[in-house]
Amino acid sequence: MSRRELDAAGIIGPALRAAYARCRALNAQHGRTYFLATRLLPVERRCAVHALYGFARWADDIVDDLDRRQPPEERDRLLRLLESDLAHGLRTGAGEEPVVRAVADTAGRYAINHGLFTDFLASMRSDLTVTDYRTYADLRAYMHGSAAVIGLQMLPVLGTVVAREEAAPHAAALGVAFQLTNFLRDVGEDLDRGRVYLPADLLAAHGVERPLLEWSRRTGRHDRRIRAALVEADAMIRTVYQEAEPGIAMLEPRVRPCIRTAFVLYRGILDAVADDDYRVLHRRAVVPLRRRAATAAGGLARVLRARVRSRPPVAAPGAVAGAEGSLR
Repeated sequence: MSRRELDAAGIIGPALRAAYARCRALNAQHGRTYFLATRLLPVERRCAVHALYGFARWADDIVDDLDRRQPPEERDRLLRLLESDLAHGLRTGAGEEPVVRAVADTAGRYAINHGLFTDFLASMRSDLTVTDYRTYADLRAYMHGSAAVIGLQMLPVLGTVVAREEAAPHAAALGVAFQLTNFLRDVGEDLDRGRVYLPADLLAAHGVERPLLEWSRRTGRHDRRIRAALVEADAMIRTVYQEAEPGIAMLEPRVRPCIRTAFVLYRGILDAVADDDYRVLHRRAVVPLRRRAATAAGGLARVLRARVRSRPPVAAPGAVAGAEGSLR
């Protein structure tokens, strides 16, 4: 992990620094879009975001067990061990797992509501037994714990220029928008795990049920009914981005470029899905590297402008160059 990030965050002690480094590695490996946007944050806040991501990813990997080596009973046991480790960590600042040590430290530094972690783990546990959702309301109830709480955990780290309660619904909506985007992009992969996250009533309105999805996934053949359902899901997700967007202006100016970049990158996944004619049952839609790079460059420009505005009237020589260097 960048020593500069750890030093800027005031993280001392080799064990704790190693724990944060583990979280950063998870973010870099699995959260490419998220990690890219995180690089635009003020350097002293990046470690906290890595910790929140790393813990969430660790729990998610226990539940998903992509290699299917563990039966549900064993995954439930591992999740309960993680839950116990976290409860101990939040009380004491310690923890068996590195991701727990890092996230417990972050929760203490930023006074993050411990109940948000409880809600998150409850949704993770439901993934062990729940394989579909009858209505959008049912799905939103699940996503409170799996996605909305992530946005709420982030708020104390990012900081706001309004009362936190005013920004909270928008932060929660952004977490939901990101997860819904993943659900649409990953329909095929989730189906391989036995799960369908798109609401059953939305699918049924177009004559789509699980067997039809499984047939399309298995054969690689397309069906106009499936495409129509995915188009409606796309439109539904875009309304959640509209709910979330006003919250960006409620954040501290220095962090807005990061969240704006993440917003644009994730919403761009919807564009990639549409550009690929909603073939998500057969392949993953990917935002072209050139488009991602252009979005990140725009975020960098906004970072530099925000830092220029926040500097004292007389700036030291090379300040802009130093700001640019901090993003490397």
